[in-house]
Amino acid sequence: MTAPHTRLPAAARGVLYVHSSPRALCPHVEWAAGRALGEAVSFDWAEQPVLSGSQRAEFFWEGPAGTGATMASALLGWDHLRFEVTEDPGPGRDGGRWLHTPALGIHFAQTDSAGNVVLPEDRLRAAMVAAGADTAHLHRELHRALGQPWDDELEVFRHASDLNSVVWLHRVG
Repeated sequence: MTAPHTRLPAAARGVLYVHSSPRALCPHVEWAAGRALGEAVSFDWAEQPVLSGSQRAEFFWEGPAGTGATMASALLGWDHLRFEVTEDPGPGRDGGRWLHTPALGIHFAQTDSAGNVVLPEDRLRAAMVAAGADTAHLHRELHRALGQPWDDELEVFRHASDLNSVVWLHRVG
């Protein structure tokens, strides 16, 4: 008798972008990402010039399919953390993109092999039902389904570096 075939999880890879993290939270972010990957990790942290006192990091990861979702879940719950997790598509599976901001919470989008957001039929139908005949409402629903509010909020954090011009955010009130 032969032993049953043990199937290894499909390998996946992606990137964790920590767009802004309070300095004191950085070790906890590394711990959470490492726990999701099943091994200790260390990030190369840099100052985030857009938000005083915060840090930014990029971390390329590899793990079983579904690690992107596990990592995004592990990072939820910290109010002052802005992050983005990507998981590349692989044979027989779509990719994904998880975006998080303190103001908006988490957003998930399915992605294709070119990195485009793919809206499932049910999500499009839900947007059409919610909007009815109101085209402006449909426009807002589709922008939300595509993650546009998250992209808008994260864009300044994505491009902030010593080589780019910086738009400073100030607290009002």
